[in-house]
Amino acid sequence: MRIGIVGAGGVGSVVGGLLSHGGHDVTLVDQWPEHINKIKCDGLLVESRDQSILTRPNAIHICELAQITDPFEAAFIAVKSYDTTWATALMLDYVDPESGVFVDFQNGINDERMAAVAGAHRSLGCVIIIGVGCYEPGKAIRTDAYPLGFKVGEHDGSDTPRARRIVQTLNCIAPSEVTSDLWGNRWSKLMVNCMANALAGLSGYGTAEVRTIPQIRRVAIQLGAEVARVALALGHELHPISGVSPMKIIDAAEGRNLEEVEAVMLKAASGGGKGIPSLGQDVRKKRRTEIEYLNGHVSEKGRTLGIPTPFNDRIVQIVKELGIGFESDPSHLKPLEEMLP
Repeated sequence: MRIGIVGAGGVGSVVGGLLSHGGHDVTLVDQWPEHINKIKCDGLLVESRDQSILTRPNAIHICELAQITDPFEAAFIAVKSYDTTWATALMLDYVDPESGVFVDFQNGINDERMAAVAGAHRSLGCVIIIGVGCYEPGKAIRTDAYPLGFKVGEHDGSDTPRARRIVQTLNCIAPSEVTSDLWGNRWSKLMVNCMANALAGLSGYGTAEVRTIPQIRRVAIQLGAEVARVALALGHELHPISGVSPMKIIDAAEGRNLEEVEAVMLKAASGGGKGIPSLGQDVRKKRRTEIEYLNGHVSEKGRTLGIPTPFNDRIVQIVKELGIGFESDPSHLKPLEEMLP
């Protein structure tokens, strides 16, 4: 495929680099000058647990997009949630107007935001299962060892040739599948994000630590249970996360079978590797976080539905009060730990 990827952070770089290595015509578009220049000069190194691959995707600065004359078959939107609208609009004139598609490669629930610009008739969603990082120019890391890489779905749940083609394309990175339940999978992934990302950003811990330190893990369970309650009230069917049923997360938050859920989370921690969730990466890079689009989205929907989300409300408040550029410290989590039953 001929693919344009807007956003060459962890997701965009791992996906773009390995697709390029797999023989696809990939162009990375980004606003990080040092990263793009490094890829242009020396290629993009993609590391995983068992190998390092030097890949050669095309890489351009945003200002160079105007030089593109051949339309892309697909645009992968891999920017932060708050950049979704402008990034999608940026690619409108560079994607084939007849058969080209836009695919949302983001955390959070941004599919409808992307579709409002690109058109719902040519929009697909991709739920990212793999863990990634990008901490220095010219290098991206896959941090996990999960057996499944991506779930691609149409907004209406239909099984289409274009969804299958995207899956076939992604299979050269990791085993992927078409899902008939994009929204249930989106909200299930949002549970994962809400149970780890902001906790990691506030504390400075990585993915494994926020699942293994008892007090933090129990805060995560409360956060996840609130996400599950809101998602179920919206009518979504939730899927197991890290090997545990969302209903069991709710039970654990209410004091039932807590030890069983904690044991599964401890086991899952080993599969996540030493990665840092995206919000944790944002804090380390001293930039704006996606808190409003992760835990904040849950709080907003909870208010609309009349469902209490006190832990998500509080974690959003803490992150927003600290502002941009704060230093991570486990003490930031103390107000949440004090709320535990």
